[in-house]
Amino acid sequence: MPHKILLIDDDPDLLPSMVVLLTELTDFTVVSARNGLEGLEKAISEQPDCLVVDVRMPELNGYQLVQVLRGDPATNHLPIIMLTALVQDRDQFIGLAVGADRYLTKPVDAMDLIDAINTAIQRSVEDRYQQMLDLDEQVIPERSSTSNI
Repeated sequence: MPHKILLIDDDPDLLPSMVVLLTELTDFTVVSARNGLEGLEKAISEQPDCLVVDVRMPELNGYQLVQVLRGDPATNHLPIIMLTALVQDRDQFIGLAVGADRYLTKPVDAMDLIDAINTAIQRSVEDRYQQMLDLDEQVIPERSSTSNI
């Protein structure tokens, strides 16, 4: 059975071309949404095997969408890839910190996106949790064993 992919992007030129691209190059079933709120509704109703989410969108931005999905037991297991034009390290860190499995920047090579989707689908929930722990360790430095009294 083909994997179902939910593409969420507000770009009226990019979204249809990504749907066609993934449909022609893979056996994925592709569903799309034009903003974060529509994407949230479809993530819940469609239960896709993977989401590809833009960051800058109306209604609900990509970071907010990922936070909501990760906070809901019905959707917290879904693989999520952020695909965005935001290229700063800070943006990537935020994307991963809110719970995205991967953070890719536009423009993206079609095969790189397909590989990222396949890899994200194969990841376990435990792998996602470990990624979050690893990020947490980068942010919170080890406390000194001595304390000031």
